[in-house]
Amino acid sequence: MADMTFNTPAGSVAERNLLILYLNTGTNAAPVWSAVGKRVEDSSMEMDWGEETKTDIFGKVYTKLKKPTTTQTFEPCEIDSSDAAQQKIWNMAIRNQDAAALANLDMLVVHAYAGTADSAVFAERYSSCAVKPSGLGGASSVGMPIGVTFGGTRVIGTAAVANGVVTFTQEA
Repeated sequence: MADMTFNTPAGSVAERNLLILYLNTGTNAAPVWSAVGKRVEDSSMEMDWGEETKTDIFGKVYTKLKKPTTTQTFEPCEIDSSDAAQQKIWNMAIRNQDAAALANLDMLVVHAYAGTADSAVFAERYSSCAVKPSGLGGASSVGMPIGVTFGGTRVIGTAAVANGVVTFTQEA
């Protein structure tokens, strides 16, 4: 795939709603991509590159980087009956306490600010993400904050978003 360009207007920044994480609430063969983080005001992906810096005997500094461990948190993540991703996570975590299932979720990151707007934007699919709810409750509404660690096989491609339906096409 050739380098992608940002599809936002020149001189303006990409809005936060152009970076969305989706959880597969369908099957691997017939994925249904449900947005994660409904009602969350702020969320960002953090990347730990495992940086290692050494100075050799001549005083030259060398740095190594590993592939990043990427994480993302969603808080407060208030309970909402129209949120399919949250319901799937709640059932796995609260109802069933299924740690193995929570550590093996299919997720899609859609970068709608890169590529052709809505029809061929950059996307990356992770086959085995860990989703960890960190609590349940709140002062005035019930929230279930979650943390995501991206894992498994990373496949890149494009996503098309039309009428709320996301379709992922793997890069050839």
